[in-house]
Amino acid sequence: MSESKKELEIKGMHCASCATLIQKGLLKKEGVKDANVNYSTARASITFDDSQVSIPDLLKIVEDKGYSASELNNKSSIVDLHKEDMLKLRNKLFISSLFAIPAFIIGMVFMWLNIMLPYSDYILWILATPIQFYIGWEFYRGAWISLKNKSANMDSLIALGTSAAYFFSVYSLLFLENSAQYFETSAILITLVILGKYLEASAKRKTNDAIGALINLAPKQAVVIREDKELVISVDDVRVGDIVLVKPGEKVPVDGIIVEGKSSIDESMITGESLPIDKEKDAQVFAATINRFGSFKFKASKVGKDTTLSKIIKLVEDAQGRKAPIQRFADMISSYFVPVVIFIAIITLLVWSVFLGKEFSFALLAAVSVLVIACPCALGLATPAAIMVGTGKGAKEGILIKGGDALETTYKLNYVIFDKTGTITEGRPVVTDFINLSLLEDQEILSACGSLESKSEHPLAQAVSSFVLEKNIVLANVSEFEADPGHGIKGLVNEKEYFVGSPKLMLKRNISLDDVSKQVELLESQGKTVILFSDSNKVLGLFAIADKIRDSSFEAVSKLKKLGIEVYLITGDNKRAAEFVAKQAGIDNVFSEVLPSEKADYVKLLQKKGFVAMVGDGINDAPALAQADIGIAMGSGTDVAVEAGDIVLMRNDPLQVYRAIVLSRKTMSKIKQNMFWALFYNILGIPIAAGALYFVTGWLLSPIIAGAAMALSSVSVLLNSLLLKYSKL
Repeated sequence: MSESKKELEIKGMHCASCATLIQKGLLKKEGVKDANVNYSTARASITFDDSQVSIPDLLKIVEDKGYSASELNNKSSIVDLHKEDMLKLRNKLFISSLFAIPAFIIGMVFMWLNIMLPYSDYILWILATPIQFYIGWEFYRGAWISLKNKSANMDSLIALGTSAAYFFSVYSLLFLENSAQYFETSAILITLVILGKYLEASAKRKTNDAIGALINLAPKQAVVIREDKELVISVDDVRVGDIVLVKPGEKVPVDGIIVEGKSSIDESMITGESLPIDKEKDAQVFAATINRFGSFKFKASKVGKDTTLSKIIKLVEDAQGRKAPIQRFADMISSYFVPVVIFIAIITLLVWSVFLGKEFSFALLAAVSVLVIACPCALGLATPAAIMVGTGKGAKEGILIKGGDALETTYKLNYVIFDKTGTITEGRPVVTDFINLSLLEDQEILSACGSLESKSEHPLAQAVSSFVLEKNIVLANVSEFEADPGHGIKGLVNEKEYFVGSPKLMLKRNISLDDVSKQVELLESQGKTVILFSDSNKVLGLFAIADKIRDSSFEAVSKLKKLGIEVYLITGDNKRAAEFVAKQAGIDNVFSEVLPSEKADYVKLLQKKGFVAMVGDGINDAPALAQADIGIAMGSGTDVAVEAGDIVLMRNDPLQVYRAIVLSRKTMSKIKQNMFWALFYNILGIPIAAGALYFVTGWLLSPIIAGAAMALSSVSVLLNSLLLKYSKL
């Protein structure tokens, strides 16, 4: 079996019920393992066995349901799709308004002012007809598709309601003398629905501002050096291996490695980090980041859809297409809702006309109002709208959340496990202490030790070498250099033999540690690694090396605790060193001396008690990240980090973990608010539309007011979701 995943772009969906209909059709096809159709993004993500199902098969399923589908073009975006939708709706709204406004004036304003216009009923018929059958054609089409598939949707309600008003008016005009007509009601109703859809599309477009901003970041041109000439070419024409020139103030066109020059680069659009990052030879640069100061040349390593920016855009678009589990609740309600509403409308018509003896026109208005006010659009938008804004805001902050399912699980977290190295700590050993134990000058010891360590590639040796170079110490020539793996090194500096290494190396060389043992023990109790420097007789100095705690680690842990989350540290370090680091970070729970292969077992242990997030660097912690309910990869934009975990933090800052959890909680709060108001609106609106207040107030809800209320309910859900953009994390 060969499993494939494909995305389709779907056109013709009018509401969340359309998406549900297509999704059910896809899932019924043998060989389709999973299908997710999202109304907000107009996309279907399908996992299938390509030995049983082909792409044409999938396209045919969608087309048989009455919609059009095509394979997703990598260059197309949700932003482009919403622009296209808005343009179509704007044109429809303009045409519909040309007929509806005169109909409103003649049918309502003139009536209120008691102005009699000759043949006004026939004029209204002429004005209403193009709206009913040209502008309203999409509702008839949608209702017919729905009927063919033995279901009902929003289009069914609008088509039924407006047709009832329109055809009753035709019958009344032709066969009933001096009877009321409602041409303007159907005309204004359809116009209001189109207006609501236009406002909805406009608000939806704003929910994708984050993706639009990311797309607009990408520069259009690049300066490449070919055959010793500077050529200005399209970014699309840059090839892997090209040497690219970037001048001050310009954007980096593609990903690559600096080969000449240095600069300070603003990477905030990728990582969310506000301060520019210093870059020099061999440093990695990313497309769309801004070169602030110096000029430099770099070798293109990733172009087109392979750049980090392109991957982020794709990841965010994919995330907005993945439903949260809570969406199933809305889908289930929507599937039963429309048939129930049609039944209530029929009962309303019968009760008023048959049992309460009201005129048929009165009963019809009440039934039409029920059909129109009850459209479940707001309920269908409740979850995807909030997820689109939440994931977009996260991307802007350098927090990439892979879909609604990840957002919802993050909201439930009880435990967060931090890997130590590169997560709570910086992942880069540095010298924290230097102690001169001899009568020699510091400069002499540092020169000899630094000269030896510069010959070693060990990370601890590099930490000492960097420490010496930062003090501008002149290095000496080294001869007879020799490494003793696991212990240290030795060599001649100015014809004198020296040793650099662990206490084990000193004991191996019969060099006494009596004078330094207490200092070594004290430094090791602080989680530091001690490197000793000696000649052939005695220890001359020592260096304490540690992986520094990140500046924000303590604050991040403190804030997580305030959210009610229990924090753990996991590391391969010995218990004493691990507890020292944990204490500095404010972490109370420690798993120490854990092998990389065992980390997933500790995640399982906590999962017995609740939902667990594992925070790691996305490379060494892959099994634990996969095992956790939520894997959070800290990776500064590396390829591995973008692929790993359910949440990717583009900035190596533990506070981003806290912000990701806050974002998930705020997004879930918005989803629940949206669902509550959408359901509350329908529970309250349907009885009022049916005439529940008539006996108390003598007032019956007009279908026009019901239509406006229905449109505003969808827009209000979107606007409530948009408030997420302005919330502080």
